[in-house]
Amino acid sequence: MRVMLNAVRSGLSSRNVWKASSIWFICLLYVLFQGGKTSFMLFTMINVLALYWIICSIAGVKRVRGQRSLSLNGESTGKQAIQAGSQVEVKLKLQLPIFIMLPYLIVSEKLYRHNGDSWKYEDSIVPRLGGHSELIYQTPQLERGKYSFRATECRSKDIFGLLEHEGSFQTEGEFYVLPRTIFIPRWQLFSHNSRYSGPETTILQSRRETTQINGVRDYIYGDRISRIHWNATAKTGSWKSKEFERESIPKSMIVLDAHAANYINQEQFELAVSTVASLLEYGGRERINMGLCILGKEVWGSAPTESQFERQQMLHQLVDISPEGAGNYKARLEQRKGLFPVGAFFIIVTPLADEPLFEMLRWAKGHQMTPYHIHIGRSIRIADSRAHSGTLYNPQGVAGIKISALTDLPVLLGGG
Repeated sequence: MRVMLNAVRSGLSSRNVWKASSIWFICLLYVLFQGGKTSFMLFTMINVLALYWIICSIAGVKRVRGQRSLSLNGESTGKQAIQAGSQVEVKLKLQLPIFIMLPYLIVSEKLYRHNGDSWKYEDSIVPRLGGHSELIYQTPQLERGKYSFRATECRSKDIFGLLEHEGSFQTEGEFYVLPRTIFIPRWQLFSHNSRYSGPETTILQSRRETTQINGVRDYIYGDRISRIHWNATAKTGSWKSKEFERESIPKSMIVLDAHAANYINQEQFELAVSTVASLLEYGGRERINMGLCILGKEVWGSAPTESQFERQQMLHQLVDISPEGAGNYKARLEQRKGLFPVGAFFIIVTPLADEPLFEMLRWAKGHQMTPYHIHIGRSIRIADSRAHSGTLYNPQGVAGIKISALTDLPVLLGGG
């Protein structure tokens, strides 16, 4: 009896174990006190059924193993980054025991996001002796974050529908989703005749192009006819433009405000993160030295660089960032002042539009940087930002834009 209990318990819940044990014990008492062929046959049948339950628990659901693979648009993701808004196709290959005496198998998958959100998928299959089964399904559209699959759960009932057998296995299935981004054709801030930069910054950081061709890029609406690369256009069948070397590449530091008290809701913070990610992609495409400083729970920073690897590290830092920051802005910036080079653009992305913002802008000017403010949605500090519009956007002060949707970004930055 103890052997049966130990064997069955490995694949059955404790409630089912007690249910099976009670039936067996009642039949045993019936044989002992009643006797006769009927009680003996009933006891024999219950022992055969108990043996079947033991076999199902040992060589059934508990022995199921699997391997998971992820693909995007029909191609394996591997180490490839997944963009927010994508749907990932999950393929789960199940390896079943050689002898499995169960009529069906219910497989449950659970996908967890770094912030605690979860999504569950459940389906059933009909096992085949010594065979393999495969489940294919698609996740919903995923937002930025780190995702991982927990243990895959399998369960089934015996052919009589009396007891339920349970099992689980763990297989690799972790991936991350980058923030949403939008293509920025151009940014007037980096134009050599930009009215936003002072004379000293224009001299040091102009990005006038030379006559030396440095490659070919896709045509952007508004490119001059003289810039079109006709040979590349004829070979590829799509419009191509010449890419010229630049006299100098400006350095820029993007500062993301991740203080919890400044954001009305999660959507506003997601807009801020997507804005920063879009600016980093623009900087990588235009070969601009860009760095990132995040004022979150901890102050994280990366100095301006042209390296694609470093830029990917910055994007990865945005994957699971949450608005958990607190404290004095100026003091926190002072902690990492070595990241901010003299003469660089200081680009602050924040919903602030009051004194704490002005304090950061004054700090940037005090360190000989050119501030630029990207205001995210409606500030919770003041109901009407027009009260400070003269301070923020007058020709002698600080330039900036205000966005309430990611689609506004390319137009407001001057890309048309």
